[in-house]
Amino acid sequence: MNKLVIVYTTKDCIECTMVKKVLTEEGIVFESRDVMANPEYQEEVEKYGFLGVPVTVVENRAVKGFTNELKDLIELAKN
Repeated sequence: MNKLVIVYTTKDCIECTMVKKVLTEEGIVFESRDVMANPEYQEEVEKYGFLGVPVTVVENRAVKGFTNELKDLIELAKN
């Protein structure tokens, strides 16, 4: 069973686009949440301890940005 994957993003965020592209290439289904369109999404990001985007969440684990930690989350999402 696939785990819920959420990517907190904004419309013109290049790094966000890169994260979503990698997830798509890896076959990971994800929900994209635009923090500029919904203030509640920004509050969710802040609960994970971040102010900016992209933030990718799998289960209760969150990673900020397009980093090597994202690979770990991808593996978590697949298992």
